[in-house]
Amino acid sequence: MIWEKSGTMNVLKLTRCAVYTRKSSEHNLDLAFTSLDAQREACEAYIKSQAHEGWCLLPDRYDDGGLSGASLARPALQTLLADVRDRKVDIVVVYKVDRLTRSLADFAKLIELFDAQAVSFVAVTQQFNTTTSMGRLTLNILLSFAQFEREVIGERVRDKIAASKRRGIWVGGPVPLGYAAVDKRIIIVPAEAETVRTIFEHYLELGSLRALAADLDRRGIRSKPRQRSNGRTIGGGCFGVGALAYLLKNRFYIGEVVYRGEAHQGDHEPILDRALFAAVQMRLAARAVEWRRRLRAAPALLSGCVFDERGNRMSPSHTNKRGARYRYYVSQAVLANKPVAAGAIRRVPAAEIECLIITALRHHLQANGIAAHSIPNNERALVERHIERATLTSKTINLQLRQVADIPDHSGQHATEPFSPATMITIPWSPPVLATVKGIIHVPAHNTPIKPSRRDALLIAIAKARQWMDDLACGRLADFAAIARREGKVERHVRLLASLAFLSPRIISALLDGTAPADLTVTTLVRALPLSWADQERCLAGNPGAAST
Repeated sequence: MIWEKSGTMNVLKLTRCAVYTRKSSEHNLDLAFTSLDAQREACEAYIKSQAHEGWCLLPDRYDDGGLSGASLARPALQTLLADVRDRKVDIVVVYKVDRLTRSLADFAKLIELFDAQAVSFVAVTQQFNTTTSMGRLTLNILLSFAQFEREVIGERVRDKIAASKRRGIWVGGPVPLGYAAVDKRIIIVPAEAETVRTIFEHYLELGSLRALAADLDRRGIRSKPRQRSNGRTIGGGCFGVGALAYLLKNRFYIGEVVYRGEAHQGDHEPILDRALFAAVQMRLAARAVEWRRRLRAAPALLSGCVFDERGNRMSPSHTNKRGARYRYYVSQAVLANKPVAAGAIRRVPAAEIECLIITALRHHLQANGIAAHSIPNNERALVERHIERATLTSKTINLQLRQVADIPDHSGQHATEPFSPATMITIPWSPPVLATVKGIIHVPAHNTPIKPSRRDALLIAIAKARQWMDDLACGRLADFAAIARREGKVERHVRLLASLAFLSPRIISALLDGTAPADLTVTTLVRALPLSWADQERCLAGNPGAAST
């Protein structure tokens, strides 16, 4: 576009304008003229009115139908932002500012991106200029009200759902096995209802979720198939333990609707009688108590709180070889025969991980000013009180700690010891390489392998010794007498055990691998081993019992 002025030739630069439209619901999107079309028509008219400024409309359409403005995860918006980054757009035009976003935080991100790319922003029904401070203030005020409106709408919808559930009305969601949704009402499917009764009755007979899952698999009983809006069908496979546990606890089967922990009488017909449901709940509760008791008695300290980097829980496992038991934590994805879902860390030696985590946790607590008498000597109590989650990656162990521990300690009392703001601990480590053939772990074995209980005791003693020496070196404790007072031990015992901090790394590796001599004990290591690592290794390799002579 060119015009002539005062004998000179001036070139009017074209300004490329992209129109973005959005509609929150899919209602009426199938009409010939929708709300998206109305928004675009108004924006196009405004762009034409600015033609004298060089504004021109880009042919690409950026329309998001049926998507909320609560987040930026919208296909057309992301395409528009990509074009902005590629400098294909000079001005973003919308009908109203809340069409772009209803979040003040998201809007700040968008304006930052627009400024970085020298892109202007215009709302045709709300005149302001984003290049001025007053324009930005106007935008922030408008967006604050837009965000307020969105939150009020959300509260109104949640209140309506709560009121409907309190009246026992089904408000949508997956329909449980045994029922079907017809004209927004729940009706019983006779064949599926009989399957539900069979599941409950057989659980009372078998008393185990795993046994029940295996029994249903043998009988050919499958979960309820469901078809998603995209046409894909899910479900219809074998029942898992988790799915069965959820089904057996579902109060929907006795005619109730549960909302936020409260049960309300529903308007649908129950499938089960209350006596059968109550008997199953009592059996489940008894099994849960028994499981917790067995878990506390098990040697695995990190049961239930250790995960791989993909979020798979790592469960305690073991293998027996030549009379010795070797403990591991194994990813649930591996146990479920889903190797694709497993992370890089699939199985790790239990004793090594526990020793590393316990030592790092004690150091963290002491460094953050936690009183020594508040740190339990019992490792299981320490884990239960302070560790929320431990995530294993290929290079680190990431510990997520509880903000405020309120769990009974080993004395039965409750501790409410607050942590400092840093509630994450990162422990560098290198996972050991475990050779596997057809799922069997091959562990190097000594002619007479050390017993797991003795090996664990040795590793814990070594970890304590290293911690004590670190406390002395860093000045956290003055001398061995102070350590003895903290640990509730005599000073001579602490001095003897402290020498384990200088044990050869090869001997420690042999303990971790299970290849150490069977008769190796704490007494053997602390009383007569030389200070030289090479001499220690020769002494134990030549005659394990010689060290005690």
